Amino acid sequence: MISNLYHPKQQEVLKFALNNDYFMLINHGAKRTGKTILNNDLFLFELKRVRKIANRLNIKKPQYILAGADLGALQRNVLNELTNKYDIEFNFDKHNRFMLFGVQVCCFGHSKINDLGRIRGMTAFGAYINEGTIANREVFNEIKSRCSGEGARLLIDTNPDNPEHWLKVDFIDKADGKTIQEYRYELDDNTFLTDRYRENIKNSTPSGMFYDRDILGLWVTAEGAVYKDFNRDVHYVKLIDEVNFVKFIAGMDWGYEHFGALVVIGIDDKGDYYLIQEIARQHEEVDFWICEAKKVKEQYGNIPIYCDTARPEYIKKFKNNNLNAKNADKSVLSGIESVASLFKTDRLFILESAVTRFKQEIYMYVWNPKTGEPIKLYDDVLDAIRYAIYSEGVKSKVKVKSKSKIGLR
Repeated sequence: MISNLYHPKQQEVLKFALNNDYFMLINHGAKRTGKTILNNDLFLFELKRVRKIANRLNIKKPQYILAGADLGALQRNVLNELTNKYDIEFNFDKHNRFMLFGVQVCCFGHSKINDLGRIRGMTAFGAYINEGTIANREVFNEIKSRCSGEGARLLIDTNPDNPEHWLKVDFIDKADGKTIQEYRYELDDNTFLTDRYRENIKNSTPSGMFYDRDILGLWVTAEGAVYKDFNRDVHYVKLIDEVNFVKFIAGMDWGYEHFGALVVIGIDDKGDYYLIQEIARQHEEVDFWICEAKKVKEQYGNIPIYCDTARPEYIKKFKNNNLNAKNADKSVLSGIESVASLFKTDRLFILESAVTRFKQEIYMYVWNPKTGEPIKLYDDVLDAIRYAIYSEGVKSKVKVKSKSKIGLR
């Protein structure tokens, strides 16, 4: 039965897609709602439809565009999923093309402007654009203009972004239900997820923008404090003597006119995080930070120090002084979400007696409502914390979870 394959929202979209001659279909909204799963299946339907059109037009090798943030993302999000689900094997030529159902599928990245030249000149009978908000606007428009073959259609899936994002303003807001059709998904639309999983995800998603986007599927900008779930009565601790630390990590944010910051974070045997040391100073050269980092090494061992990559020459000096310096993953929103999730689930604590600058920044670090990015003020210690926690999580491939184990169907 179809209800065993698709939840009601997917069935609604599928019914429209199979019974209407649209040009652009945009599935957007919350994470873990089956947008890409459905589009992957619609992609296969589209290839079969394109082959029928090509037969009628006596076209031997019709072309179709498959585009993602990069080729690796396409492999993860689309091709691997189709292989796992339908045992389809994709045999690529040297130009990142493969044949499926008699259609030549041309794979491209879309997130960088240099992807543009690879797409120009071709005629396509359709396109599947995965992670639409990540696409470079010019590349997206070029893909759209290449879809000039008879009956060409575009499939797009994406998570929400800033409400002023061009994909929202130029296409989703202009959907007429005929040429352009859009569907917004909420987490609760995915009835294949257990109630327990949905509740755990809701309870562990940071308040504000992250909740509205990831759970409700809304295109909202951020306002107010970045770390809204920080609660001084919960997250400040006075003693750590009884904490069983199993690992220590550090973060380094370079500065001069603004504060430089070196922080040490301990991770206990429960997976909770503790900010246990903060060094924040203005107008200090790299030699000062080398000295402080050596003191950290003497006290905690040769722990990883995740450093701001804006000053690679400083990182090199750290390494030349036998410090375990590493390039931080500076992904801003993903990193903030990781730290905010720890506050939300009461898994990040601050040794109150060890911090000074943190106490100012935590309330002064705010979103820019126009850009949806944090304002670059009062962020030095907080950036160092983010570098350490997010980079260590990426390295370990450990995602932030709530204390209770999350179950997924």
